Amino acid sequence: MLQSDARPFDADNHYYEPLDAFTRHLDPVWHRRAVDVAEVRGRIRHVVGGRVNHAVTNPTFNPIVKPGCLYGYFRSNPEGRPRTDYLRDSEPIPAHYRDRDARLKVMDEQGLSAVWMFPTLGVLYEHELRHDPEAVAATFRAFNRWLDEDWGLHYQDRIYAAPYIPLVDVDFAVSELEWALESGARVVCMRPAAPTTAVGPRSPADPMFDPFWARINETGITVAVHGGESGYGSNGYSANADAEPGALGEVSPLRSILMADRPIMDFFAALLCDHLFIRFPNVRVASIENGAEYLPSLLGKLHKAHKQHIGYFAEDPVDTFRAHVWINPFWEDEVHAVIGHIGADRVLFGSDWPHAEGLVNPLDYIADLKDLDTETQDRIMRDNAKRLTELRPV
Repeated sequence: MLQSDARPFDADNHYYEPLDAFTRHLDPVWHRRAVDVAEVRGRIRHVVGGRVNHAVTNPTFNPIVKPGCLYGYFRSNPEGRPRTDYLRDSEPIPAHYRDRDARLKVMDEQGLSAVWMFPTLGVLYEHELRHDPEAVAATFRAFNRWLDEDWGLHYQDRIYAAPYIPLVDVDFAVSELEWALESGARVVCMRPAAPTTAVGPRSPADPMFDPFWARINETGITVAVHGGESGYGSNGYSANADAEPGALGEVSPLRSILMADRPIMDFFAALLCDHLFIRFPNVRVASIENGAEYLPSLLGKLHKAHKQHIGYFAEDPVDTFRAHVWINPFWEDEVHAVIGHIGADRVLFGSDWPHAEGLVNPLDYIADLKDLDTETQDRIMRDNAKRLTELRPV
């Protein structure tokens, strides 16, 4: 239990999208270029950009693996069980994965005051459509309308569903941001990647996106950069890192070793080296489900760059990072080390519930904070996310 009476604020909760989440509000003329649903050899699949998508084995999510079924696997797998063995623990999809009122009842049972709510599939499909920015815009405009319809962007001051806003076109991004603000959003979501525009990939802090960031700056809404499909490859070390059998007949760990930290490290390095926070000093960015193991490497490289590139940065970029960025560590990360790097007021509790990689119960997170004082626990478990959920206009 927490040492205070505070009810925690979970900054990383998820829904499982219904099959029509991308298509319910999508003009049928876009189905071939954007997202459609098809039956392939007796199984329901999403067709994304004209190709059958295999991001998940069953996009109906019924049955679905149980929350936190991979807990032992991510706690160093002391039993030596194959990952596939853990994933056999499944059940019919519960109502609270798709119904907001049912979810509120579960949140009460879990002892949660509020949650940020993020996609499961929604963070995977921008990459699949990257060669067609118009289709990306059409897809996520439709997706966000579904999100507002089923979950609401600000439901009973407890569920804050984050609309997904890709930076593929600045006019679209600004328009979608304005809609989100008018609909009550308190946090918006994007993936850690260089967005692919009509003129090719660009840094997320490229001046071409300044109208979007200017509006973020003016309103003070938080941007959550949530882990997803960022399009990184194995850099030639493996022709197919996902398919190499390991000693236990599982996929090779090469992909996760090579690419686990790169997307979010590159994303933040770009924001800082392209002076985003200098141009827009009221921008707040929360890193969600990207972990925190990369922090010492990133902060060390930023500090070194500051020393070597005299006059390039207005201040030490490490200080800039600590002023503008909040981190949701993986629950298996060493939270005390994260506090040492960025301070307790920049750490966010997030359970990744109800995903397989998350916690069985969100408040299981507290066990790793038991030796911290009450004030520090409350910052991490509630106060930091609560402050980020409040608009902070200039």
